[in-house]
Amino acid sequence: MKLLFLGTGTSVGVPIIGCDCDVCTSEDPRNRRLRASVVYKIDGKNLLVDTSTDLRMQALNNRLRRVDAVLYTHAHADHTRGLDELRTFNFIQKAPIDCHAAPDTAENIRKSFEYVFAGGDIGGGIPQINLIEIDGPFDVDDIRVTPIPLTHGRRTIFGFRIGDTAYLTDTNGIPETSYALLEGLDVLVLDALRHKKHPTHFCLSESLAATERIAARRTYLTHMSHDLGHEETSAGLPDSVVMAYDSLEIECQ
Repeated sequence: MKLLFLGTGTSVGVPIIGCDCDVCTSEDPRNRRLRASVVYKIDGKNLLVDTSTDLRMQALNNRLRRVDAVLYTHAHADHTRGLDELRTFNFIQKAPIDCHAAPDTAENIRKSFEYVFAGGDIGGGIPQINLIEIDGPFDVDDIRVTPIPLTHGRRTIFGFRIGDTAYLTDTNGIPETSYALLEGLDVLVLDALRHKKHPTHFCLSESLAATERIAARRTYLTHMSHDLGHEETSAGLPDSVVMAYDSLEIECQ
């Protein structure tokens, strides 16, 4: 199994429009972050986590030409508003795509993309998807996917574990019952927004505390703002913790 980071940035991306800070003007390509998303690549199948606002560019940057399923973490715009880009994968694959989401996330997607589900004039085409509601472990063909409940402000969202690799973005708290689902990890991907505390995301120190408790063999930080420059932040991290960056692809279990 491989994990491909399509984007590692926060909801506004990095660089931020109108910002001239050192990170936003950096020439280090690792400081250019599209919205957060990954692809699990397993036995020829691509399981996309979220349809980010930047999905078209992410697919072009990484030569992503197939999506076998989508796993939605939650309904915020930076994680869903690229849904219409699935049309192109429909054209290539000549088949609908199964999209898995918690009931509240599915409801929000139906409202936000009413034209996809209402029928009627389809014009130049609409995404052909099967929106499947989930509330526990499920299978994509023979691939077992375990949702991991997380706190994101006042709402509960999902991370996902496949094999010994877990992707936990957009969280400011991991419930006690979810820690039991994270035992024995090879790879953990975890939200780390910035240095200062935030009401809906882990700051760096909180992320590192959770990383120490989960004790995965390797941890990759994601959903990072322009507060965290790649080189300078990396210099202060434990050996087992790495800042992810766009188009990084890793081997995992």
